[in-house]
Amino acid sequence: MTTSVPAADQVAAIDRTIDELVRGEAAWAGRGLAKRRELLERVHAAAAEQAEAWVRAAVAYKRLPDDSPLVGEEWITGLYPVLTSAGALAASIRALEEDRSPVDGFSVGSAPGGRVAVRVLPHSVWDRLLLSGFSAEVWMPPGITAETVRDRAGLGQRHPADTGGVGVVLGAGNITSIPILDVLYELYAHNRVVALKLNPVTDGLFDVFSRVLAPLIEVGAVRLLTGGADVGTHLVHHPEIGHVHMTGSAATHDAIVFGTGAEDAARKKAGTPLLDKPVTSELGGVSPTIVVPGAWSEADLRFQAEHIATQRLHNGGYNCVASQVVAVGSDWSQKDRFLAHLRAALSDSPARPAYYPGSDDRVAQAVESYADAERIGRSRVFIENIDPAAPGPALTTEYFAPVLAVLELPGDPCQFLGEAVRIANEKFTGTLGVNLVAHPRTIAELGSALDEAIAELRYGTVAVNAWTGVGYLTATATWGAYPGHRVDDVQSGIGVVHNAVLLDGPERTVVRGPFRPAPRSVLHGEMSISPKPPWFVTNRTAATTGRLLTDFAAAPRLSALPRIFASALRG
Repeated sequence: MTTSVPAADQVAAIDRTIDELVRGEAAWAGRGLAKRRELLERVHAAAAEQAEAWVRAAVAYKRLPDDSPLVGEEWITGLYPVLTSAGALAASIRALEEDRSPVDGFSVGSAPGGRVAVRVLPHSVWDRLLLSGFSAEVWMPPGITAETVRDRAGLGQRHPADTGGVGVVLGAGNITSIPILDVLYELYAHNRVVALKLNPVTDGLFDVFSRVLAPLIEVGAVRLLTGGADVGTHLVHHPEIGHVHMTGSAATHDAIVFGTGAEDAARKKAGTPLLDKPVTSELGGVSPTIVVPGAWSEADLRFQAEHIATQRLHNGGYNCVASQVVAVGSDWSQKDRFLAHLRAALSDSPARPAYYPGSDDRVAQAVESYADAERIGRSRVFIENIDPAAPGPALTTEYFAPVLAVLELPGDPCQFLGEAVRIANEKFTGTLGVNLVAHPRTIAELGSALDEAIAELRYGTVAVNAWTGVGYLTATATWGAYPGHRVDDVQSGIGVVHNAVLLDGPERTVVRGPFRPAPRSVLHGEMSISPKPPWFVTNRTAATTGRLLTDFAAAPRLSALPRIFASALRG
């Protein structure tokens, strides 16, 4: 493998950093559960203090206007999940302090195939009010009993003195909460002290992240570094590093694990990694959205079109779980009307800069691959009716750009769903997340067939009438690929993160949401008072609502709710 080498002074600085973490591991081992919980509470407070600076830094590198509603994304996917995760992890540590299981207090039920399901959302009265109609369950693999789930919850904090060495986190460059959440998971779930190497795209957040993680930096449990691939390479191959966790693409993963030359390709084929240490990862992929045929109102068609446009365009399309292919029924009488609404939603969503490196090139590749690809504005691409027999790269290449394709499949709702599940499992690259959209009446008609379809889908998060991004935002849910991938066929990665309940060996998270927003949901008998979600790219008050939600997560209180509800309803 050919790669650049850091300068001598950089190498010396990296080596000193690792030496500090080696000493920090010993100090971390001596910290009991109460002190570890207190550190989480201090991180929570520090994140709240840095909220404005965090959002300003994120908006600067993403080149968003200060008055854009899209600034709400930085509150909702940056600060908010860090605050909620720190709080939920602290609650799990407190349970262990009190000789309880972190699962205690959560509802534990069953799921298809002899699975145990831990209901992690809603958990508090705040969840029921702020996320009315949304729910999430973590499904365990078949055969794992509820007693086993309870007994094993806690992971590395069940034996805090048995530390896991020094690990490296290679941070993401898109969603700003990812690096912090990954550090917390390495430290608390796996009991490893952490060197966080930022993606160069996010170097402008170095000072903010340093202040947020200051409580952990002060005790020697965390260090932050910046630099390019040369710094990352030296880090991951350092003899004192025992584990690597990364967020990115499968190609980047393979370059790190196997190298980039001809010999390295042969090494991958033989399954003999160049990097001889464990690697966990979250790598994205091609995420489908399956739209089950049904009898929808015009308002339903419009809302779900905006929903899917959000799944593609949120954060400019630079999300590892952005929807890339929409499966619709070729026999659905409302197909053409729905696609017209979808095209309009893609066109009407706010324009934004293509901030992520290589985006324009990937958009151009999509246009070149499909003769009937339609450009919407300068940077968005809509590819209608790709051939199921020869779908091309849309099912296998993660564009990581605002490209959305449509795949038509025949059959009545049950037949369509069965074929969509088969193709999603067999033809799509990656297993991170899949979305299903279905009218409540169709869900009732499908009955157990829908539950069986969810169980059959081999994805780490399955969302029904919600975006899988809700699973990302739920601190107590798991986030990661479907289990079973290997480093030589990594797909969407290995292992999970978030998982603030610290469940051992989860299989997937299943998220459900309301088909309609309030007040239409109430008028049609859905048990939800949630208006258009603030993460929708078409939400006009997303910035205000996101700020208010983050402020609430910093200090939950009843008096804050009226302003949140008022802002959300105006969205």
